[in-house]
Amino acid sequence: MVFGMGLATYTLIHVLISLIGIGSGLVVLFGMIANKRFDRWTAVFLAATIATSVTGFGFPFVKLLPSHIVGMLSLLVLILTLLARYRFKMAGAWRKTYVITAALALYLNTFVLVVQSFLKVPALNALAPTQTETPFKIAQSVVLVFYIVLTVLAVKKFKK
Repeated sequence: MVFGMGLATYTLIHVLISLIGIGSGLVVLFGMIANKRFDRWTAVFLAATIATSVTGFGFPFVKLLPSHIVGMLSLLVLILTLLARYRFKMAGAWRKTYVITAALALYLNTFVLVVQSFLKVPALNALAPTQTETPFKIAQSVVLVFYIVLTVLAVKKFKK
């Protein structure tokens, strides 16, 4: 039992929070590209992404895993995102810091989604059971390039 609930229920909640974080994060990122501030979407994105990283530590484990390292990295990135957005109000260089760290947090969440998809979805797992195979590398490369392109566009276009 995890936090008083079954593992399957906890996993479902964790996945739903993660999907909310990714979905709202994409709205925020495309908003930045359109030079629009979506304050409510941003709050949902940041809260859900923080919750995703935090709840990731609630799964039973006996040793430090790569997912824990990504979770810790995400939380560190999110601290910078929160500071840039709410403490420093995206003034000066903090605007660029906000855009880059928000996009990086979103990328990390999506990176983990791809990893978990290849672990848990039978058709994907059959293509890349050890995650060293070409289909997994292609999927992660596409995700990385997607976020690099969107981040560059957001840095150039988001001025608010």
